[in-house]
Amino acid sequence: MKVLIVEDESPAANKLKQMLLRYSNEMEMVANLSSVQETVAWLSSHPAPDLIMMDIQIDDGLCFEIFKEVKVLSPVIFTTAYDQYAIRAFEVHSIDYLLKPFSYEKLEISLNKLMDIQQNRQELKPSPVNMDQLMEALEGQKQRFKSRFLVKAGTKIRSVKSSEIAYIYTDRKLNLLVTGEGDRYPVDQSLDELSQLLDPQDFFRANRQLIIHIDAVKVIHPYFKGRVKLEITPSLDQEIIISSERTPSFKAWLDQ
Repeated sequence: MKVLIVEDESPAANKLKQMLLRYSNEMEMVANLSSVQETVAWLSSHPAPDLIMMDIQIDDGLCFEIFKEVKVLSPVIFTTAYDQYAIRAFEVHSIDYLLKPFSYEKLEISLNKLMDIQQNRQELKPSPVNMDQLMEALEGQKQRFKSRFLVKAGTKIRSVKSSEIAYIYTDRKLNLLVTGEGDRYPVDQSLDELSQLLDPQDFFRANRQLIIHIDAVKVIHPYFKGRVKLEITPSLDQEIIISSERTPSFKAWLDQ
């Protein structure tokens, strides 16, 4: 089975590949794309894969823009932080949706569903897309992003508003939440989980070790090979480099 992966987070894409190969060593990953533009270009110039694993929110926008630009003939399994109500508004060759973070067992159920459809020679018929309904449903998700976190401050527990967070970073396997005032608190969630809980309009996953709030970005320096180097506030005692692949989406995020 030829599988196209549309996912802009490398760790998530690699984990998904491992899960697919665990399901069957006959799975062939034909490409791993990270943006709407890349995916439209690929689908326009390659035969339709047997399956597309597609994240909803990718580098340069929402994946739904892909379906407006090119006819998608392959079955799709969405991987997403959005809930079922948003997904129900958009059914184009959709087999299933998986809420992040998802387990191998959840993926296995979705793949079994696809296999049953194929074995019974059922045809996946695309439904009309109501883009206004879709965008309204997705806008409703904005209120579901986490608004505050409970953190330990010595022997006490404090509630920190998401708007107070300057950044969250990993230091020697410990994830630390840093406020605009410079206070630091350990958090239990992984950065992958936190990136799904925080509003992407305000927060950006700079790299594997850092999620930053838009107001924490102080200075941007051009760096080697299309990358950029950041100064943030409060200051962080480590180099902050945005990769050349993520720099365009980072600049677009800042310029929203």
